[in-house]
Amino acid sequence: METKKVVVTGTGAVTPLGLNTEEYWDALVAGKSGIEVIQSFDVTLYPTTIAGELKGFDVTNYVDRKIARRLDPFIHYAFAAAQEALDMGGVSKESTTEYGPEKCGMIIGSGIGGMTTFYQQSLDLKEGGYRKISPFFIPAMITNMAGGVIAIDYNFQGPNFSVSTACATGSHALHIALKLIRNGEADMVLAGGSEAAVCPLGLSGFIAEKALSTRNDEPQRASRPFDVDRDGFVMGEGCGLLLLETEESARKRGATILAEIAGAGMSCDAYHMTAPRADGSGAGRAMSNALNDAGIKPEDVDYVNTHGTSTPLGDVGETKALKKVFGEHAYKLKVSSTKSMTGHLLGASGGIEAIACVKTVQNDIVHPTINLDNPDPECDLDFVPLKSVNHTVNYAISNSFGFGGHNACVVIKKYQA
Repeated sequence: METKKVVVTGTGAVTPLGLNTEEYWDALVAGKSGIEVIQSFDVTLYPTTIAGELKGFDVTNYVDRKIARRLDPFIHYAFAAAQEALDMGGVSKESTTEYGPEKCGMIIGSGIGGMTTFYQQSLDLKEGGYRKISPFFIPAMITNMAGGVIAIDYNFQGPNFSVSTACATGSHALHIALKLIRNGEADMVLAGGSEAAVCPLGLSGFIAEKALSTRNDEPQRASRPFDVDRDGFVMGEGCGLLLLETEESARKRGATILAEIAGAGMSCDAYHMTAPRADGSGAGRAMSNALNDAGIKPEDVDYVNTHGTSTPLGDVGETKALKKVFGEHAYKLKVSSTKSMTGHLLGASGGIEAIACVKTVQNDIVHPTINLDNPDPECDLDFVPLKSVNHTVNYAISNSFGFGGHNACVVIKKYQA
């Protein structure tokens, strides 16, 4: 049986670089950083005081104020990204009936879920006991609720659940959406990840792990993947969602096709709670599995959007994985890290980075890895330092690796009718 072609007809990006896809992409191409001193709470006494926060986000532009009060910020961000992706794809709250709502699904994940709500309700409990807890506490924080409440708005009655695989969440969601469409369980799926963990509890947790950069005096230069002076990742927040559907569905609706999702792969390191395998073998298997699923050879790939977090172990491990999978072709690839500009959006990173790949194959422009002033000798590939380059990209892959050893890779192809 012929494999169904799965295409992208909409994207929604809510990021530290901009609150929609075009703002986000334009900032990426320009090499801008969205990392600043944290404004949402007092960080005076914290050893890390910087993050990639959203600027100017107002949830009431996307959802009624009364409803918004009942939901965590990670769901707010998902509402905004969903609205953009569905509007771009030509899907309205009224039109899903025409498409068959039982074949419209949502796989919207979160690595952590409603941490802001959890933190605030814990303070309320300590202050006033159980009577201070909101009846909306649990629905506001559970990871599946973003897809749940957005489905109500848009009448998506098909497969709907969340994925939570730490920093691989967004890419795993896309993988599952691809398979649901291929096997006929859905014709259309909104997929990706959302995260809002920049709060006192979230920041403190990663500080305790000694995972974060402390380059507080130079926020925009703190995230520096593959650079010898990197000292940890920078937290970010936001949401990235892609509207996937069959090519047949998109053509029938007259939707504009942006790119094709050609394949996806995953694996597990089965090694350590937080550290990757030093030889990159687990990450390499995810990439190889994705290429096999797409039916392409390593030399067909033109660009890799790396996980590239700016951590000492992770960046070297990913470089080794790329060499393992691509051999000599690794040195011909264009490779870059979105996180050098956005920080690490945790469970949302796979979504916004897949969107970057969609824009890359559309425009044949590869965004840079900023702050790559002194490349680590062990990271010796073409990481497109400092400035964007024009480069024909027919196939791009997006890598996401999460705590627990979870690895995911998505293959994005320039669309050809």
